[in-house]
Amino acid sequence: MTLGDKRGTRVYDVAPVEETALLVGVEIKGSRSIWRLEDSLAELTRLAETAGLEVVGVLEQRLDRPSPATLIGSGKVEELIALQADTQARVIVFDEELSPAQQREIERAIGDQQVKVLDRTALILDIFAQHAHTRDGALQVELAQYEYRLPRLTRAWTHLARQAGGAAGRGGAGGVGLRGPGETQLEVDRREISRRIAHLKQELEAIRTHRAQYRRRRSRESIPIVALVGYTNAGKSTLLNALSGANVYAADQLFATLDPTTRRIALPGGREVLVTDTVGFIQKLPTTLVAAFRATLEEITEADLLLHLVDITHANAEQQVITVMEVLSDLGATEQPIVTALNKIDRLPDAEAACTQLDGLPNTVPISALTGQGVSELLARVEEVLTEELMAVEAVLPYARGDLLALFHRRGVITREDHRADGTHVAGKLPSRLLPRFESYLATRGENAGRTGRN
Repeated sequence: MTLGDKRGTRVYDVAPVEETALLVGVEIKGSRSIWRLEDSLAELTRLAETAGLEVVGVLEQRLDRPSPATLIGSGKVEELIALQADTQARVIVFDEELSPAQQREIERAIGDQQVKVLDRTALILDIFAQHAHTRDGALQVELAQYEYRLPRLTRAWTHLARQAGGAAGRGGAGGVGLRGPGETQLEVDRREISRRIAHLKQELEAIRTHRAQYRRRRSRESIPIVALVGYTNAGKSTLLNALSGANVYAADQLFATLDPTTRRIALPGGREVLVTDTVGFIQKLPTTLVAAFRATLEEITEADLLLHLVDITHANAEQQVITVMEVLSDLGATEQPIVTALNKIDRLPDAEAACTQLDGLPNTVPISALTGQGVSELLARVEEVLTEELMAVEAVLPYARGDLLALFHRRGVITREDHRADGTHVAGKLPSRLLPRFESYLATRGENAGRTGRN
C-alpha cells in the first residue's frame, strides 16, 4: 500500500528489513532510449529483488539535461534525502550509471555513512557475483567489479580486506560504507587493485585460449554450434534442459545462470549439433561486464546459428528483442542465421495473436520450453536453416592462405583435401555467408548442398 505520493515519488508500506532500498530513475529529454522510464524502473525493481533488496520507495525525474554533479536536480536531491529519512532505506540505487564524482556528491548530500549509494551497474555486478559458480565465471565477475570500483576509490575506502563480490551491505561493488585511514592507504589500494586486475586478465586470457582450443577440437568434428541468446529470464536454460535432458539451473529470476553450458543434441534428421546456453542480455548492460565476459561471449560470435529466445508474454517483448539485437551487433555477431523461438506460449490465451505482434523476426516458431509445445517444430526449423546455409564448394587455396584452410576446417565440412604444387585443393561444404571470403579461389560452386545430404 502507498504511504505517500508526491510527484515522481512512491513510498510503499512495508515493514522495515535489514536491506531496504530506494530506486531513482531519470528520463532525459531527447534520449533515444526505447524503454519508458516506468518500464525501466520496473526492471530495476526486479534486479533489486534478485540482489536481495526490499524496495520501499521510488523516485522519478524527467530532465532536459542531467546534472553533472548529482545526475538529478538539486530539488530532487533534497526530496531523496527526505524520502530516505522517512523510509530509513539503507540502500539507494540509481537506474543510470553514476560517475564517480556524482556518486561521491550524492553520498555527501545524504550525509549518512551507513546509507549505500549504488547504480544499476553495481547492482548487476552484485547479482553476477552471487550467480557465478564456476571458476571462470567468478574470475570474469571479479574483474568487472574491480574495473568498476577502481575509478571510484576515495580516501573513504579502507584497505581491501574483502574479496570483490557481495551486495550492498556485504562489501558490495559500490564500496560505500567502507571508511578508512587516508590518502596513503588509497594509493596502496589502487596499486593492489591494479595488480589484481592484471592478474585476472592473465588468468582469463588463459581461459580464453583454452576455450579457443576446445572450439577448434569441436570444429574438427564438423558439428555445428547453436548459441542460445536472449534477454535475461527468457527461458534459455529451461529450453536447454528440454532439448538435451540437461539439469541446468533454471528459475524465474533475472540472471539465474551465468556460466555457459554446452550440450550435444540430435536434430530430427539425425544430424548432431552442439547447443550452448549463454548469459542473458539486459538493457544498459555494463560495458565492464561485456569486456570481462569476452571469453564467454565468444561462444556467440563463433556459433553457426543463433537461437534467439523471446519471452512473448512480457509487456516489453519488443523492446527486449531490440536490446538483444543491439548487443549482438556490439559483439559483432551479425553474420549468423537466426531462428527465433517465441517462448512461454503456454501462458497465453491466444498464442497466435500474441505472436503476430512480433512480425518481421527471422524464422519464428512459437514454443513453450516448459511444456515442450512446439519444441520439435523448433528443432526442425533449426535443421532446415543449418542445411540451407551449407553450400558445396571446391577451391584451390594458396599455401599462403592457411588462414582460409583453417577456416574451412573450422566452420565447414571437408570431404577431400589434396596438397599439390599450386596449393591445397579442397572440396566440401561451407556456410553461405563465408563464401565471399573464398570467392577468389573457388574452382566450382555447387547448388545448395542441403538437398544432397546432411553432415
